[in-house]
Amino acid sequence: MKTTADYTVISDVGLSLVKVLREALVPELIAHPDGVGLAHPHDKGDMNLSLYLYQIMENPDFRSSDLIDQGGALRYPPIALDLSYLITAHSASDVLTRAIDEHRIIGKTLQTLHDHNTLRGTDLVGSLAGTDGAFRIVKEEIPLDTAISLFPDVPYKLSLNYRVGPIYVDSNRLKPAVRVRERQVKLNQKQ
Repeated sequence: MKTTADYTVISDVGLSLVKVLREALVPELIAHPDGVGLAHPHDKGDMNLSLYLYQIMENPDFRSSDLIDQGGALRYPPIALDLSYLITAHSASDVLTRAIDEHRIIGKTLQTLHDHNTLRGTDLVGSLAGTDGAFRIVKEEIPLDTAISLFPDVPYKLSLNYRVGPIYVDSNRLKPAVRVRERQVKLNQKQ
């Protein structure tokens, strides 16, 4: 069953992904939980692993046109979306060990998301916590020139790309539903 939510579902899915990666990487490879978070790779601050939501696409496979009955009104269907993340490792180590640290962080991230390919249950935070939502995590290949374009004015760093979804964002549009209160049937005798 799909879980629908308001617009906060986009940030809640990102924070749920962060939670899973923190549990896998801290403290073995990353010293503190704040070392994993949502940020553009260029604006990473003190993070060792940044997750950057770079694309939101409608998922046509899960598009619905069915109105949802809500008592006295019909709600327009939610929009089904896929979220694409760029996951980049950062190390503050000296130049001799920086690449090794980043490769280990990337490797553990890859392993974690391969083994844990669905966000559900206790992974979910915010408006998704306690729901029966399940969001697939799929490694996504993107062309190198697209990946490089995500790093404007800075050198490209080795990164992973993942798609999470489908997620559903509720519509706020309602259509009044008029209930049938009386029905009249008229029969004519055939001559």
